[in-house]
Amino acid sequence: MELTQNFVKAKRPCADGYRWYIRNRHNGTDYQHLLNSLVHEGRITDAIWLLDNFGPTDAVLEADDIEADALVFAGTIVVRGGIHVGGVLRAGQAIRTGGGVRAGESITTGGDLEAKAGLYCDGSVHVGGDLRVGWSVTTTGALHVGGVARVHRDLHCDADIDVTGDLLIGEALAARGNVRCGKGLRAGADARSEASIVSAHGILAGADLHAGTHLEAGWGIKAWGDIEAGGAIRAGEGVEAGGVIIAGPGYGIHAGLSVRMDDWHASARIRATEPPARLISGHWAEAA
Repeated sequence: MELTQNFVKAKRPCADGYRWYIRNRHNGTDYQHLLNSLVHEGRITDAIWLLDNFGPTDAVLEADDIEADALVFAGTIVVRGGIHVGGVLRAGQAIRTGGGVRAGESITTGGDLEAKAGLYCDGSVHVGGDLRVGWSVTTTGALHVGGVARVHRDLHCDADIDVTGDLLIGEALAARGNVRCGKGLRAGADARSEASIVSAHGILAGADLHAGTHLEAGWGIKAWGDIEAGGAIRAGEGVEAGGVIIAGPGYGIHAGLSVRMDDWHASARIRATEPPARLISGHWAEAA
């Protein structure tokens, strides 16, 4: 795709960026060529602006491995090995790798991100489609996924996690920020957040489930270990733990919020090794 002077000017670029385009257009006005030139000269912000304003393409970048200071590509990136980028990694469409993905600043895709090995980012990760990772995910910034997130091993995030679909983790979840799921949350081991955990559907943890503030699910909540929150525990249906259920000081446990009261005995059961304190609603069934 060729970007003409009038086409670029119509998007109202900053004065410095427009001057750069005028000076460099004699080298070619191909869209991806301009993105590559901007990145080569360290003008990463301008390259991102260009991609944001002119959108993705159907182009495909194929390679055995990629190692670069930064990479901004308008189409899909397909790598048989891994990707290691010191700064920004940005794709207008999908990223697919046979190995791992590592970036020093941020990772952003307009479509899916699939890595057969692990994913590490010393910044934020924004995936427009589904996220599929064969090993673990570690990110120091926020994680946003526009579809379903599947992580085969652990997920560690030092900020907020927002997933539009299901969040499915093979082993442990550890987050320092809020965890929000547009559908369900499932972890094979511990699921812990220093802030809140909110799921529009259910929550299932293979070991302990812990939220630093509120714990909330539109359906049921179940953990094979303890369930503990620093704030309130709210569930549309029941709450079941293999250990104890504990709400924060001054807060209660609210189950059956989406169930008729006369159906609580069947659809809003509370099960644990001992009756929880401050049980506001729901039906205490028996010890787990």
